[in-house]
Parts: sequence; structure tokens; C-alpha cells
Amino acid sequence: MSTIWRLTAFADFRTLGDAVERLDEIDPPIALSWLLFDEGDAARMDVLFQARPDEVAFRAASGLAGDVAITVEPMPDEDWVRISLEGLKPVDAGRFVLFGAHDREAVAPGQIGIEIEAGPAFGTGHHGTTRGCLIAFDEMLDAGFNPKTVFDLGCGTAALAIAAAKVLPDAEILASDIDPEAVEESAENCAKNGTPGIDCFVAEGLDHPKLAGREFELIFANILAGPLVELAPGIAAALAPGGRVILSGLLTEQAGWVSDAYRATGLNIQRRTPLEGWETLVATKA
Repeated sequence: MSTIWRLTAFADFRTLGDAVERLDEIDPPIALSWLLFDEGDAARMDVLFQARPDEVAFRAASGLAGDVAITVEPMPDEDWVRISLEGLKPVDAGRFVLFGAHDREAVAPGQIGIEIEAGPAFGTGHHGTTRGCLIAFDEMLDAGFNPKTVFDLGCGTAALAIAAAKVLPDAEILASDIDPEAVEESAENCAKNGTPGIDCFVAEGLDHPKLAGREFELIFANILAGPLVELAPGIAAALAPGGRVILSGLLTEQAGWVSDAYRATGLNIQRRTPLEGWETLVATKA
């Protein structure tokens, strides 16, 4: 069995959050997985590699400056999976709990469990964004919002689409991603979670025949700040009157930039409480 290598970086959350965004945009990925941990006054990012990483090349790819502390060490064969899974603790978000197979017992009575296994599309440290989206959705449900059409844009693992399917059994739910592997994983997750009716497909943004001329009452867009801004006019056009879009995948310093882009389309913006340095916005269409 080949040795797994772990690179660990220590810095403030904002610095490592920027690095995570850079890593998310590299295709194909340069590492097996990366996880971001908020440790109070500081933060830690663990990155797993199939072979010993080149620290200089990694700093260039991630944007981490030379003064950011980095350690590199081989992982014992029996430990690296366990250590990776430690970063995937259950994510509680209102009535929802997002968990891996290793934590199935974490679902309490009355909670709605969403099982998503560890993998590149999940293990990016974006728990604050997924949790923010789920909490916003949970509060909408509590307020009586009952959308009949839902679109998960940039679905990743389809966790948000699955959440919607579990509480909106009569809704039409679509989920797309630019990455074919993510769409394949999404379809597997839908089957595993008992929500096979979700239509998962590959699409670049809103460019797909299934989306042409469509309007949705609820859109999830948990992607990155740049694509959110670029797609703002298209997302606004795809939102039905009275509809809502939950936006995430952006850092605190990017919230104003993204908010302005959606206000420019005529949507009303609500900025929610940041979670672990990540922002969630809710935009509504009159």
C-alpha cells in the first residue's frame, strides 16, 4: 500500500479560506482531499497527497506566503483514513444532520439525516457553507415556504438537493454540476439517501437545455464568489416571482461584492450570520 502524505498549514482563517478557494478551482485536483478547521484564534488546513508534496509548488498553487507555517509528514497506512474522517464530524443544521457512514448513529430521533461519504467534493472544509445553506432552508420551511420547483446549482455531492427532496416529496428537484464526477457521485448519493427522483446532470452554469426558459421557486447556489457574481443575471432570471435563492461559498470580505451583484438584478438581499468565516446570503424576487 502506498504511503499517504499530509501537509498541514497553520494561519488565520481568512488566509486558509483563500487557499481553500484556490484549491477548489484547480482541475484536476492537486491533492486527495483538503479540510479546513477553525481552532478559535487560529485555523488549520490538512491536505492529503498520494505522494510527498512539493512545498514550493503547493504554496504557488494555494497562494500561501512563505511566512505561513507548513509541515509535511507521511501518514501510517492505518491512520490516514481515520484522520481524514475526523474532519467530517456530523453537521447539525436545524432539522437536518449531514453525516458520513462512520457516524450513522449521530442522527437523533426527529432529525433528517443526509448521508454523504468522504470524498473530494465533500472534504473541502466547506462545512460552514453547507450548514449555512441548510439552516437558511430550515428556517424557510419553518416559516411555511413550500417550493414546488428546486434547483441545486453546482451541486457537488447533491446534499442540498437531497435535503429538499426529503422534506418536499412532491417538488421537482434538479441538480447540476460542471464536473461529471461530481454528478456521478451526486446520483449515487441520491440513491443511497432514498431520493432517486432528483434529476442530476452535467451543466456549465445555467447553460443546459433542461434549464432553458425554466423558473424555480428555490435555487441553491453553494459555489464560489466569482461564479456567483458571474451567474447573478442568469440566476435572477431563473428565479420565479416570489422565489428565493440561497447563496454561499463566499468569505466575509466577499459578501458585499456578491450582494451588490444580486441587488443590481433587482433582488432583495438578506445577509445571514457568518458560520466559521463563511457567509450565506438569501436573495428574494418580488
